[in-house]
Amino acid sequence: MENKIRCAWCEKDDLYRDYHDNEWGNPVYDDDTLFEFLVLETFQAGLSWYTILKKRDNFRNAFDNFDYKKVAQYDEDKVQELLQDAGIIRNKLKVRGTISNAIAFMEVQKEFGTFSNYIWGFTGGKPIHNNIKKMSDVQASTPLSDNISKDLKKRGFKFVGSTVVYAHMQATGMVNDHVSTCWKRN
Repeated sequence: MENKIRCAWCEKDDLYRDYHDNEWGNPVYDDDTLFEFLVLETFQAGLSWYTILKKRDNFRNAFDNFDYKKVAQYDEDKVQELLQDAGIIRNKLKVRGTISNAIAFMEVQKEFGTFSNYIWGFTGGKPIHNNIKKMSDVQASTPLSDNISKDLKKRGFKFVGSTVVYAHMQATGMVNDHVSTCWKRN
């Protein structure tokens, strides 16, 4: 294994390192990928991100490759099927929230052209580069994530508290919270 300096949180194992090296903090402007992260962050609420990453392929299969148009059409039979799927987190409120989020996601697209236009509008379309010296400098939420959370909730989104929103912002590169010594920072 190469000797790259990384953010300390990702040194648990190869799954975390791969996610850190190839996804976390990379700016995402694609609606399909933004929805995928929204689903994963929804299910992560109250759990570890590692748990979600380990189940990511199961989520992908269960939720039709995160196709928000299909998810928005899920009926009660599909909800019950998902609640029986041991490969995902079987939380009724999160399953139903994902369906309502898919509907709200498409409403945002109607208004803004894309969800990306909407969400990136909060940062002027560019990542915010935080000056992170050590992992304890990373915040769980910010005034900006508070504002985005409030706006998403107003639009009907579920499980989008400020901490979830900030994690989404980190995952999709809206904020760069790599520590200053991390190879991804440069």
